[in-house]
Amino acid sequence: MLDLVIRNGELVDGTGAARRRADVGVSGGRIVEIGAVADRGRREIDAEGRIVAPGFVDVHTHFDAQVFWDPTLSPSPLHGVTTVMAGNCGFTIAPLAPSQAGFLKSMLARVEGMPIESLDAGVPWDWTSTAEYLERIDGSLAVNAGFMVGHSALRRVVMGEAGSERVATEDEVAAMCAMLGDGLAAGAVGFSTSRSRTHNDASGEPVPSRVAHPDELIALAAVCRQFPGTSLEYIPDAAPVLSDEDVDLMARMSAAAERPLNWNLLLVRVGNEDEVAGKLASADYAASRRGRVVPLTMPVNIPVRFSFATGAILDMIPGWEHAMALPVKEKLALLRNRDERAHLERLAAASAGRVGVANWADKAILETQNPELRRFEGRMLTDIAAETGGSEFDALCDIVCQDELRTLFSRAAGPETAGDWKARVEVWRDGRAVIGASDAGAHLDLLATFNYTTLLLEHAVREHQALPLEEAVHYLTQVPADLYGLSDRGRVAVGARADVIVLDEATVGSDPISMRYDLPASAGRLYADAHGIDHVVVNGEEIVSGGSFTEARPGGILRSGRDTTTPAMA
Repeated sequence: MLDLVIRNGELVDGTGAARRRADVGVSGGRIVEIGAVADRGRREIDAEGRIVAPGFVDVHTHFDAQVFWDPTLSPSPLHGVTTVMAGNCGFTIAPLAPSQAGFLKSMLARVEGMPIESLDAGVPWDWTSTAEYLERIDGSLAVNAGFMVGHSALRRVVMGEAGSERVATEDEVAAMCAMLGDGLAAGAVGFSTSRSRTHNDASGEPVPSRVAHPDELIALAAVCRQFPGTSLEYIPDAAPVLSDEDVDLMARMSAAAERPLNWNLLLVRVGNEDEVAGKLASADYAASRRGRVVPLTMPVNIPVRFSFATGAILDMIPGWEHAMALPVKEKLALLRNRDERAHLERLAAASAGRVGVANWADKAILETQNPELRRFEGRMLTDIAAETGGSEFDALCDIVCQDELRTLFSRAAGPETAGDWKARVEVWRDGRAVIGASDAGAHLDLLATFNYTTLLLEHAVREHQALPLEEAVHYLTQVPADLYGLSDRGRVAVGARADVIVLDEATVGSDPISMRYDLPASAGRLYADAHGIDHVVVNGEEIVSGGSFTEARPGGILRSGRDTTTPAMA
């Protein structure tokens, strides 16, 4: 008898091949039979009228802390995700020196939007090595999870406070390389780092990785060459145009490691074709130098919710870094001071052409907490400013100050058009970019892109018919799995791990986004359930049934060299 049989479904196997009617038999956590399965299963799922597909692979998450308080890694599995890659952007919580736990907590709270009260209450912070961290969480998760070793963590362990202040010595670089090697030997899946202007610590200073000399990044990348099944992840300076320095550094890191390097983020829409072409060209440049550089692209618009309370993203405006790191009372005093406010406005105006957040004319008020301000919700700053007689920035600051910084505002994005989807499909078919970059587990009050998988199927496939379901599933499964060398995931095939979902293509989609206050210390996060994802199976066990989590926790840590092979460089 088999452990599980999924019967009567239309199989979309992840390779892009046409669907076919087939049963799927599972035993010992692996797929053992595809076709007309005669044997019975201890558990059987009737998939009549449904699609049977591989579980989705999300290659850019920040679940490093959430694993301790939520082993389901919700809500991602509700949206069909069965495998995640975490430890991105250099922001890992291992390795760890006891003296640096406070810095890492405050840095994660600042740059990744994880409530510090949840990090205090929900994470034990009692390991030192990457190996100890992985052992702590292995066997407790609902899904499969791979973890990078983060550059900022390495610098703070080896250099202490100096890791945020200066270039490393040769001995310090050697110590970081040795520590990275220890992490990779324990099964970490690669090395991650960031040079993005948006990444500042709790004091408004650049995170440690931004202080490093490029030679340090190349030396650390080269360590991955010694360990099969590893990869690189990198965050360049956030700008419409990649700098020549970033393009060259990414290529050199990849060539030194002999591993693919993926970077975040390429946004695609009608009207930014030149920007997209320029960023895709980074892949060509790397290939000409024996490297492989892969931009990650989101398949949906990213409605960022800005807030002066956290200052996240706003601190990428040159000159705003320290102002956005001030405590609430001091930040309020700054914004209420007309001279200081005018100074911030001049700094923003000077960079508005290349830093989108600094353009106030395209922003709208989303949500206020003061009832007297509710009349502004849903309105553009340009319209509000026309009433008040000042600038858009003055109108925004007046509202924000009266709301004690709790106002949420955002760029007013119109509905995604058929042209937007056509442009994105062209990029995916080009082959130089991979869908990913959800940031799930981070920016908990800022971003809600953990549901990109169901939104893609709902809008690109069903609503706009921009591509067939088989092709969309391919981009969500086999393509990202191959990027990380996941040898037996990302496709439904005999011998592969039984990570399988059953979905209704006529109804699959995301529920509306809302705040849910279920984090440790009762902190809140943006959240959405899914519909049309009937069953989610990980390693042969059902973790989601009828849109709700079961008690099963069959996932585990993906270890480099055991669960991954060295990814292709072409």
